[in-house]
Amino acid sequence: MMVITPHNGLLLDPISTEREVPLKTISIVTPCYNEQDNVEELYRQVREVMAGVGKYPYEHIFIDNSSLDETVPILRRLAAADPNVKIIVNARNFGQIRSPIHALLQARGDAVLCMVADLQDPTSLIPTFIAEWEAGSYMVLGIKRTSEENSLMFFIRKQYYMLAERLSDIETFQNFTGFGLYDRKVVELVRSFGDPYPYFRGMLAEIGLPYKKIYYDQPRRKFGITKNNWYTLYDIGMLGIINHSKVPLRLATFAGFGGAAMSFLVALVYFILKLLFWNSFSFGLAPMLIGVFFIACIQLFFLGVIGEYVGAIYTQVQKRPYAVELERINFDIPPEFALATSAQSLQTHQ
Repeated sequence: MMVITPHNGLLLDPISTEREVPLKTISIVTPCYNEQDNVEELYRQVREVMAGVGKYPYEHIFIDNSSLDETVPILRRLAAADPNVKIIVNARNFGQIRSPIHALLQARGDAVLCMVADLQDPTSLIPTFIAEWEAGSYMVLGIKRTSEENSLMFFIRKQYYMLAERLSDIETFQNFTGFGLYDRKVVELVRSFGDPYPYFRGMLAEIGLPYKKIYYDQPRRKFGITKNNWYTLYDIGMLGIINHSKVPLRLATFAGFGGAAMSFLVALVYFILKLLFWNSFSFGLAPMLIGVFFIACIQLFFLGVIGEYVGAIYTQVQKRPYAVELERINFDIPPEFALATSAQSLQTHQ
């Protein structure tokens, strides 16, 4: 039988104190921007869940993307009272793609759990994620079964996920937002990609280590407003396609062949009609204009597609950092190895 002692956060075998096994640690990463109404409640829920799990020392990393509200002062207050809370404050808003990855790579746990600050990722699933990880899954993925968000948006998202999977060269994860738990090996593989503008969900699919899907019903956001807009959704959606598929580029080639064949057939038909009805058949200006505008639209569309790929290459060669930190708090304190610390913190706040 193994027992837990507060000595250096180690499991001591009562028969032989020379055999010491370090406890596994969990890092929880939460990106946030203007989430003053949610961060404290999320912190409280996570603390209570981790205290209930019991045997895992943990750190909760909040990375703030230069919020304009009271998010950072609230986080500072929480970090002052609880050393398990770590804070990164970005020098500016680095976007919702680069900032979370930066925080992920700062985590020190044996497993890293990613969840957003808007309380739409259920904290009640944390014990299930940990149990599946201990059972051998390198990645435990939270998959949305239903959502209380706008029904039209949920439908559009589902159609996008289906399209992205059909176009992709690899199996992707549908209705997956990044909410999940990842083994340290997965985190180091993500680090090895060295992608300056990473599509995290695609990286996980690319890695291909054994995973487990956990289905959940996503609740509606209760406080604050979503930070997504059509541009950010387009940016993430296009990134998910061009990072894992050459199909759009090949469609340009196929469209060129198809357009050339169609133009040849139309020209042949008009030539035959003109020969048969030389005096009465008039070519007309309308077909010419329609044809010219049609070809121009096709060209512009595929120039845009090619531009997306060129833009991705341009971003790759720049090698910019994911984020520049203005401040970090409590990172000089390792994840708490004495389970009493979390319990004492919980009692203090109740």
